[in-house]
Amino acid sequence: MTLPIDPAELDPDDYGENQAILEMDHEEAIEHTREVFKDAGFGVAVEFSVSDMLAEKIDADRDPYYVLGACNPEVANRALDQCIGIGGLMPCNVVVWEEEPGRQRVYHVSIMKIARLLGMAEDDEEWQDIIDTTGEYVEEAFANLDSAYSRSSSS
Repeated sequence: MTLPIDPAELDPDDYGENQAILEMDHEEAIEHTREVFKDAGFGVAVEFSVSDMLAEKIDADRDPYYVLGACNPEVANRALDQCIGIGGLMPCNVVVWEEEPGRQRVYHVSIMKIARLLGMAEDDEEWQDIIDTTGEYVEEAFANLDSAYSRSSSS
């Protein structure tokens, strides 16, 4: 199968990748990330432990891995007005996984930028404004994660 785009040619900024390292316990990192994203304007619509679910369903032994489904209702509403299919990518997932005890990685990619890359959303001024708005919220959240390392690009 040939992909329509070469992933190696994409810059992390093209899909709004953000990462941060938190030097804390996994549960503490989840709570901290949840609060920081709420303070930045997101609600957490869904959340679950992938590692717990896989252990229960297929007896998989994975390091702690948790997903927070973050959503800003006003932006989600605007996005749906512009691109009804964006719901297939919602909510914006923020992932927290344990790299080693006491060291957690927080990871996020921009569903708004991905929708534009995939051609789901128009590459126009209105969609760019949605990208810019969500990007500001995500930047604020990552800036407030109190991380030992943070590499952030606009969402």
